[in-house]
Amino acid sequence: MQVSVRDNNVDQALRALKKKLQREGVFREMKLRQAYEKPSEKKARQKAEAIRRSRKLARKKLQREGMM
Repeated sequence: MQVSVRDNNVDQALRALKKKLQREGVFREMKLRQAYEKPSEKKARQKAEAIRRSRKLARKKLQREGMM
């Protein structure tokens, strides 16, 4: 990953880097890897995330159909 520093503005480059890392999910991955996660906990977390994603998708779909 690369971020260019323009006009010696390191703060702006750092902000851009943090935004890119956030989009890639690096911070979430680091948080998950800080401590061991039991396989059963991992499975439960992944299932909950999948349910959350599907509900969000359904909400968006319903909103789109309701608007038109």
